[in-house]
Amino acid sequence: MKNTVTILMRVVLGVLFLAHGVSKLQMGLDNVAGWFDSIGLPGFLAYVVAGIELVGGIMLILGLLTRYVSVVLVIVLLGAVFTAKLSAGLLGNGQSAGYELDLTYILIALYLAVAGSSGLSLDRVLFRKSEQN
Repeated sequence: MKNTVTILMRVVLGVLFLAHGVSKLQMGLDNVAGWFDSIGLPGFLAYVVAGIELVGGIMLILGLLTRYVSVVLVIVLLGAVFTAKLSAGLLGNGQSAGYELDLTYILIALYLAVAGSSGLSLDRVLFRKSEQN
């Protein structure tokens, strides 16, 4: 049962990050870069974050390098909380989103960083990881 839940957490988190990356592409990365500039971040980070979300999401779905990808995603999420969302508060301020969802994603990614991919994953196939990780 634990392996099933871990697989579900990994795949769902991967789908969510993939969706966020696709969303940034649909908005136009130049627009996202402009928003990054407007909050005091270098615009090029929009491209970096979108790439991490797209590639990281796909890698989580596949269960490839799950622990490493999860750590990178935690870093991205902490960056989002401290640069864009903290001032809006936990639940947001009516004008921008809060960071409650980011905390949930962080906890799931931290769990995956510690637990690994478990069960159905490329990590297990390629690196012969046991389900006992």
